Amino acid sequence: MKSNFTTKATVLFTGIFSALIIACSQNGFDSNSGIAPSQQKSAEHAKESKNTTYQTIEWIDLMPQDDLDALMNPPEYLDAIEDGSDDDQLRTQLMLATTQAGDDRYMQALTSTRVMPEFDNRNIRLPGFIVPLEFDAQLKISRFFLVPFFGACIHVPPPPPNQIVYAIFDQGFKLDALYEPVWVSGTLKTALTENDIAIAAYALEVTNVEKYTD
Repeated sequence: MKSNFTTKATVLFTGIFSALIIACSQNGFDSNSGIAPSQQKSAEHAKESKNTTYQTIEWIDLMPQDDLDALMNPPEYLDAIEDGSDDDQLRTQLMLATTQAGDDRYMQALTSTRVMPEFDNRNIRLPGFIVPLEFDAQLKISRFFLVPFFGACIHVPPPPPNQIVYAIFDQGFKLDALYEPVWVSGTLKTALTENDIAIAAYALEVTNVEKYTD
C-alpha cells in the first residue's frame, strides 16, 4: 500500500518525473520497512535531540510557489515526444533542461536552485530516501543526499536542486536498503552543495535518522 509520502511525491513531480515516481513507489516500497536508528548516541547528543522541537515539513515547502506551479503545468511540447524515442529518455530531458532553459519556466524549475529563506537555520523533520555519499568501514553513513523519491541521483536523473538536501551526520547510521524511506531531523541551512552526483540547494545538520512511518 502506498504511503501519503509517496502519493505527495507523485503529485509534485508531474511531466517527465510522473511515470518514474510511480514505478519507484511500486518497486519494493514499504512504509513499515525499518532502518535501525543510530545505536550509539552520546548522552549529550541524545539530550540535545530530545529537548529540541522539530517542525515536520513537506518537500514542496522547500520550493518557491512559481517553481511548483511550473512543474505542475508541463508544456504541451512534452506530449509530442514519441514514447521510446531518444527524446523520451529522462536523462536526455534533463540535459535539455540545462541547455534550453531560457525563458521556459518548466525547464527553469527542473534545475532551480532557488530556496525558501525562511527555512534557514530552522529545525525541521523531513521524510525521504538516502543517497549515500560517505561511509566508514562499518558502512555507517555520515554524508548523504536526502531526496523525495527512490532512485533519484543513482538510477535516474536527480530532482531539482531545491528538492535535494545535503545531509551531514557525523555519528553515522546504517541503512539496510536504499529503497527504505526514512525520517531525518536536524537544522536546515540554505547552502548550495555540488558534486559529481547532483546539486543540493539545502544542507542539513542531522540530529536523528529513523524509519519512516505515516
